[in-house]
Amino acid sequence: MDVLVSVDWLKAHWNDSDLMVLDASAPNIKSGKSPELDALKITGAQLFDLKNNFSNKESNLPNTFPSTEQFQEECQKLGVNQNTKIVVYDNLGIYWSPRVWFMFKAMGHKNIAVLDGGLPEWMKKGFYVENRMAVKSNTKGNFKASYNSEMVVDFTTVLENSKEEKALLIDARSQGRFEGTEPEPRKDLRSGNIPNSINIPFTRVLENGKFKSESELSDVFTDLEKETRPLIFSCGSGITACIVLLASTLVFDTKQSVYDGSWTEWAQKVK
Repeated sequence: MDVLVSVDWLKAHWNDSDLMVLDASAPNIKSGKSPELDALKITGAQLFDLKNNFSNKESNLPNTFPSTEQFQEECQKLGVNQNTKIVVYDNLGIYWSPRVWFMFKAMGHKNIAVLDGGLPEWMKKGFYVENRMAVKSNTKGNFKASYNSEMVVDFTTVLENSKEEKALLIDARSQGRFEGTEPEPRKDLRSGNIPNSINIPFTRVLENGKFKSESELSDVFTDLEKETRPLIFSCGSGITACIVLLASTLVFDTKQSVYDGSWTEWAQKVK
């Protein structure tokens, strides 16, 4: 299955017995975006509660990776099996879904795709929706997580890299937040950037709630075409970093990881 699938693809594969649709929509969006379709979901979709069930509950940072055991258990509760084909979407078109795609990849599940355009694009075509609180019964799945720790880097790794520059760190926040001319949405958190990082705002890889075409994305990443170092993606809390990471996979192939603590952690530890 491709990294991205269209709503037409999903409609055509609607009755596949091994297909599962996950709704990764979430409230409290720090970037300022506001979901308008928070009461609806694609018919039959399972709710993927990133904030409560798939984040480390013991961390004082937002949206951090759960343990392998927690991720596996919560996936099994949703009915995810080893052979399940997953399509994940959110109600902003593209926002939370790339994070979920990346989490499954890091946990060893390859058969997952993001629905390009998400719920808005699905509804534009007049396809099936239902109340978001509609419960779908399921049998416990047999999903087994196998965590690839190289795909998620920590503060120490990023601190060392800011001096040694063995990898290129790409920050997906807005230009103003990166340059320190706009305030951070999280209270009392300074703006600015990690030394020796570059800025590719996640909005640059999207258009009307969908990813830009491959040719347009090639233009966005044109300065990285000859980059041989691994790429580390960062943002405010590890969510929009995954949008730019996914976009990069559409146009070139290199080793990629996410700085899970992102700017929220860095700004608290480095004054």
